[in-house]
Amino acid sequence: MNVKLYGYWRSSAAYRLRIALNLKGVAYDQVSINLKDGEQNGEAWLKMQPQGLVPVLEADNHRLVQSPAVLEWIEETWPEPALLPGNAADRALVRGWAAAIGCDIHPVQNLRILKAAAAIDGSGLAGMKAWANRWITTGLEGLEALVASHKRSSAYLFGDAPCMAEVYLVPQLYNARRWGVEVEAFPTLLAADTACRELAAFADAIPEAQPDAVAD
Repeated sequence: MNVKLYGYWRSSAAYRLRIALNLKGVAYDQVSINLKDGEQNGEAWLKMQPQGLVPVLEADNHRLVQSPAVLEWIEETWPEPALLPGNAADRALVRGWAAAIGCDIHPVQNLRILKAAAAIDGSGLAGMKAWANRWITTGLEGLEALVASHKRSSAYLFGDAPCMAEVYLVPQLYNARRWGVEVEAFPTLLAADTACRELAAFADAIPEAQPDAVAD
């Protein structure tokens, strides 16, 4: 199967897909859509993805959008190694942790939201940082409490290997550090992040390792 990932090196959602594909051992090609330069708003990309968002995953004759849906497709297409537990209650637990990031934290610190929030009061970069720091911190506080209440057998969030929750967590903590969040306040999440980032599948997916990465 030919797999092509359209994304941007610092897109959290694209970062998730890179991690999942790497964990599954799936080879893929990357095509960069430069969000910083506004390529996502151009006519060519809007024909590809009318929302003007990344990532998009092409596989054979399928064009897939929205990273939660794409991640579920990846899990169903390449079941091993599994990123979701074997029974329904545990799968719901892990999906809930992932959704705490994908639905509650990530959307409000997305670049376009940060720019819009800062434009309202003219606060610029300082306003963007304050907004991101506030909402990422609030979201991670809740997620830390949720995860810490679950008994674990290793540093990972569920079981003895990374699961779907870490696919969301590692990119989110990358963003948290960028915006000055004190991630040491979340020891359970930080332990899982540290364990994951030692694995090649995660290390190869980091934004700075991507072909379209540029220096700030």
